[in-house]
Amino acid sequence: MLTLMMVALVAFLSATLLPLGSEALVLSYSCQPPSLSLHITANLWMLGLAATLGNTLGACVNWWLGRYLLVYQHKSWFPVKEAGLQKAQKHFQRYGYWSLLFTWLPLIGDPITFIAGLMRVPFLLFTLLTAVGKGTRYAVLIYAANQLC
Repeated sequence: MLTLMMVALVAFLSATLLPLGSEALVLSYSCQPPSLSLHITANLWMLGLAATLGNTLGACVNWWLGRYLLVYQHKSWFPVKEAGLQKAQKHFQRYGYWSLLFTWLPLIGDPITFIAGLMRVPFLLFTLLTAVGKGTRYAVLIYAANQLC
């Protein structure tokens, strides 16, 4: 249980604007003996669920920051300048909601979640698409690691 909580916490933190990654931790816990017992399979499902839930909740923090902190965009400490915001919004409008399926990608994933908040993407739609993208990533990662270990 402690392992799942740690995975969820690291996945949460890595989905925020902090420069962390959860993949190495998930990989280390997903390598299981070659037995296909129900217990190990259930553990892998729980591992994927914990990582997906934590990572999606972290993305929700970014959405909230984008949605509610735009009033501070003219402050010197605000992380994105006006030109950057306009460029990001233009890209988001070009690719639309479906870009949320790619929020798991390094470097561009976290900004997409922030911009989705700025663009006032409905929270339920944001959460569903983000969870599908992030969940698929963890499922593929865990499956591949379990096959190779």
